Amino acid sequence: MKVRRPNLEALYREVDHYIPKKESLQPPRIGISANRKDGLSCIAETYVQAVLKAGGAPVLIPVITDIEALTAIVNGLDGLVMSGGGDINPLYMQEEPIPALQDVDTYRDEYDLILLRLATNRQLPVMGICRGHQILNVAFGGGVYQDIHTQHNQKLLKHSQTLPREQASHSVTLDEGPSKLRTMLDGEKELLVNSFHHQAIKEPAPEFIATATAPDGINEAMEHPEKEIFSVQWHPEAMAANDDEQMSKLFKHHVEASRLFKEAKRIHHRNVTLDSHTDTPMIFPGEFNIGLKEGGKVNLPFMEEGLIDAAIMVAYIPQGPRDEVSLLKATDFAMNRLQEIHRQMELNRSRMCIAYTPQEVHVLKAAGKKAIMLGVENGYAIGKDIENIARFRKMGVSYITLCHNGSNDICDSARGDAEWNGLSPFGKEVVRKMNEAGVLVDISHAAESTFYDALETSAYPIIASHSSARALCNHPRNLTDEQLKALAGQGGVAQICLYKGFINEDEEKASLSDAIRHINHIVDLIGINHVGIGSDFDGDGELIGCRASNELINITMRLLKEGYTENDIAKIWGGNLLRVMNKAQSAPDNSL
Repeated sequence: MKVRRPNLEALYREVDHYIPKKESLQPPRIGISANRKDGLSCIAETYVQAVLKAGGAPVLIPVITDIEALTAIVNGLDGLVMSGGGDINPLYMQEEPIPALQDVDTYRDEYDLILLRLATNRQLPVMGICRGHQILNVAFGGGVYQDIHTQHNQKLLKHSQTLPREQASHSVTLDEGPSKLRTMLDGEKELLVNSFHHQAIKEPAPEFIATATAPDGINEAMEHPEKEIFSVQWHPEAMAANDDEQMSKLFKHHVEASRLFKEAKRIHHRNVTLDSHTDTPMIFPGEFNIGLKEGGKVNLPFMEEGLIDAAIMVAYIPQGPRDEVSLLKATDFAMNRLQEIHRQMELNRSRMCIAYTPQEVHVLKAAGKKAIMLGVENGYAIGKDIENIARFRKMGVSYITLCHNGSNDICDSARGDAEWNGLSPFGKEVVRKMNEAGVLVDISHAAESTFYDALETSAYPIIASHSSARALCNHPRNLTDEQLKALAGQGGVAQICLYKGFINEDEEKASLSDAIRHINHIVDLIGINHVGIGSDFDGDGELIGCRASNELINITMRLLKEGYTENDIAKIWGGNLLRVMNKAQSAPDNSL
């Protein structure tokens, strides 16, 4: 190797003549958690080289526990590598230390746990290595052997080798079944790895799956089946930095996932992202503040972490008796819920505002604020006073769902007796009045007969604010292919619902992958201009891989993987719904 004479002028010339690539083409920033030794935040050079060779820009994160500073660092990252190091304090697992426990550094533990929390709240791709593998498991509710040699029942391999780190010391078997690890290693069933540990995972945390095992039964790898999180017990960075092809694939996978996340963030920054249906007002107690993380799945912190610009929060009213007193109570209840959302705006004016129109959503995004739009779920709230529609509109209501579970005075429900065979005579008046007031007609929850009557009666396109495809999940709340075609034929839009029972007939397996299949089905059937997303969060909507507003960016990641363009994703994430809303609000009698 030729040694160059140090030359300051030549070095500066090289720097000054470098032309940076466009931001979108620059390498993703991969944070590497630091170790702590003798008062130093440090890391083995092999971590840096492994990330660099895989195409990432490595960023060493100092061992600090200042949450504000770590938040600023994490916000600038596109991926995270959790590095190796010493033992984890068993008190974090509600265990007392055993004699074989080695030195612990609770400050390092706290740093790692804060860093992981900040990163996973924002859905950054995460790769864990050795201690990083174990701390990931602890962070998500799993357990760790304090010492495998005294706590594991089987005869053990030598898990702390004396060989150099770039050399393998034992084999691992990749577990059966599909996994990211198998995919990134091109279907390999066995792998030679190095080994430097005496602590190990007992069993993967909830939702995580084991993906590799040592011959003595010790867990060697795990991953989340729906998110870009995986971890290994060995030290692939030492082997990858030495050009081991298989170990390099792990880092290339992580860097590519981080590149995809970087692009997802860019798309969210450039385009409006809107969730068309949340039931958050259901959980508003008197002291509730949407500006804090307080028990729900939709709040301003979650929206900020997930880069979601807008949400339509509905005043949900369960179907009840239809006598005059009950109907008046239903109207009052809906008004109260709407007023509570207005109160939330007063509490958080610097961060959010109620948007009455699509234009206001765009203005608020440009101002760095979240837009909350309003809806009413169940036309039961209208009672028999059709003027309530105009009153709701003046409160900011953009759509009214004609019914819920059970027929009402307006129409038949998908989950009730066929009382009207579609819209009632009063229901047809309601639809026409909604058209006049600039309020979207929402047919989620409606019977098929009601759906077709609403299409025929409405002068403007209608929506399904939170409904999925019945062809993939046979539930009466979902839309048939014929309904979807009819909806698109009149310019409407169907917003995929993330309620597990509408996504997968085996509810406990309902996942983000299932939601993507529903989106793909509708796009293939009726085109990209007629689909969106209505999570139903806080109304029991949630899927494995997408459980709250901060996780909605995972949908964008998956759509990018599926080959959707930025323009496609912008339509799905609100463009289509806002287009239809604009048409509805173009009504001559809309006074807003």
